[in-house]
Amino acid sequence: MITGANSGLGRATARGLAAAGATVVMACRNLDKARAAADAIRRERSGADLDIMALDLSDLASVRTFAGTFSDKHGHLDILVNNAGVMALPERRTADGFEMQIGTNHLGHFALTGLLLDRLRMADKARVVTVSSLLHKRGQIRLNDLNWHSGYDKWQAYAQAKLANLMFALELDRRLNAAGERIISVASHPGYAATHLQMAGPEMNGDFFGKIAMTLANTLLAQSQDKGALPSLYAATAPDVSGGEYYGPDGPGGLRGYPTLAQPTERARDRDTAKKLWSLSEELTQVSYLSS
Repeated sequence: MITGANSGLGRATARGLAAAGATVVMACRNLDKARAAADAIRRERSGADLDIMALDLSDLASVRTFAGTFSDKHGHLDILVNNAGVMALPERRTADGFEMQIGTNHLGHFALTGLLLDRLRMADKARVVTVSSLLHKRGQIRLNDLNWHSGYDKWQAYAQAKLANLMFALELDRRLNAAGERIISVASHPGYAATHLQMAGPEMNGDFFGKIAMTLANTLLAQSQDKGALPSLYAATAPDVSGGEYYGPDGPGGLRGYPTLAQPTERARDRDTAKKLWSLSEELTQVSYLSS
């Protein structure tokens, strides 16, 4: 299963897994775009087995409905790729009142993973891959104001959400290991990959010059979305992957290249903050699993 599989890194990840013979659940908010993406994948990969399902990570009711429907349709889940995300948006709130970036990127995936844990347990050595970003290095977890009720900064909010993704992946693996589960949790980041993600914020702001700047950066500096998806694909499938690892491109600064082990920052490895974030995430989502 891949969240946000209708475009960008998610679509490239879906294509790669489908080409390897997997049945791929494309969990997407926009079903029209998901169908178009599935049709394109089928044209490129004859016989691709794709299942499109509606999921809006910014709405916990949608997450719960999705998890229930998936569990009714599928007996197990081998790989969950927590990929979908939003970046540097003007201040917005989710259906549940969360700041949009932490709500979609972290809290939605936190709830989804917990609600699908039973189906992951039914698989043989299942994996959860959570996609972070190099910008997690700029992030700080605002435990006293996770949802930015004051002082909103779109880039700092994005960095916090991506740091939360990485901390969640690492803390989840610690808890899975402590519980004796066969499931492993790993993280990945795409480096700098050219997708529409970079354009959403300027488009919502009506920022013409921002769109020009992002277009130039994507053209001159970024690698392709197919290359950007490789760390996620490696983390999801390579036999030498162990729980708690983090993968990204091997080029200078981790911006581009082929998958290799990456090093989380000291802040991302802060176990005390990770436990507090976990408890807060359970409180906000009302999804509880895997006690410490």
